[in-house]
Amino acid sequence: MVTDNISEVSDATASSTTQTHSIVFLDSGIGGLPYLAYAKERMPEIKFHYLADNAGFPYGNKPPSQVKDILHDRVRRLRARFLPDALVIACNTASQIGLHSLRAAHPGFTIVGTVPAVKPAALQTKTGVIGVLATERTVDDPYLDDLIARYASDVEVVKLPAQELVDFVENRLFVANLEERIEAVVPYVRIFLERSADEIVLACTHFLHLETEIGIAIQRLNGENVDIVDSRLGVVNRVHELMQSLGFLSTKDCPKPNAETGEFLLTGDPPFDPRYSLWAQRFGQNPPQRL
Repeated sequence: MVTDNISEVSDATASSTTQTHSIVFLDSGIGGLPYLAYAKERMPEIKFHYLADNAGFPYGNKPPSQVKDILHDRVRRLRARFLPDALVIACNTASQIGLHSLRAAHPGFTIVGTVPAVKPAALQTKTGVIGVLATERTVDDPYLDDLIARYASDVEVVKLPAQELVDFVENRLFVANLEERIEAVVPYVRIFLERSADEIVLACTHFLHLETEIGIAIQRLNGENVDIVDSRLGVVNRVHELMQSLGFLSTKDCPKPNAETGEFLLTGDPPFDPRYSLWAQRFGQNPPQRL
């Protein structure tokens, strides 16, 4: 797996190092959990909360104005409940649509967004072709075109909308067997390989849950030297850098205490689908609660 070093962040304000510091991750569903897992590994002394906005799911086929309204409501409620030190929008679609307006509405509050890893993919391609697997909204948004113009103007970019795959991950991943998961990704992988793409950018966080299956599909379709690219490393490194610069992390010479277990939040009305309890348990969060 190859990751990028692209993330976006607002100015942050320092606070006392004696308090327990927390970061909230927000996604339309369970897509951002791999980002959360890596952040917890890098920063065990930070308390992490996670919001799976199941009432707002999916973001990828909604009008931008509706997504913005949803995001502003969720962020307002999250800040009121937890007073977090930072927010990570672990969703490419939400970042593209709402990041700038959220920063404007919350000056001085650290907000980090996820950006499709177009730049590293373009730098690494040997065939001159990269594939971008994304939601409908991300594929159509001018933001992606701007990224391509800035960082991939000299390569061919194959953009594939895969909204059905987002729904598959959110609703069926836990009950699907390995072959069903592989079959779900094969049509997209086949198109990329037929177009000679040797870098596949996972431009929706949900797709990281299918990274293994995408790799198997590449092998079965006789793909050679094809990389799967995402932005986990870049996003988490940026958050780590910010928390460290603000004095919120232990020094290298000090032991890193483990923070208390964070909350797993949902926006829909209970009773919650049992799969959310399984996701919370798998990623080390408390049982689901309503935001």
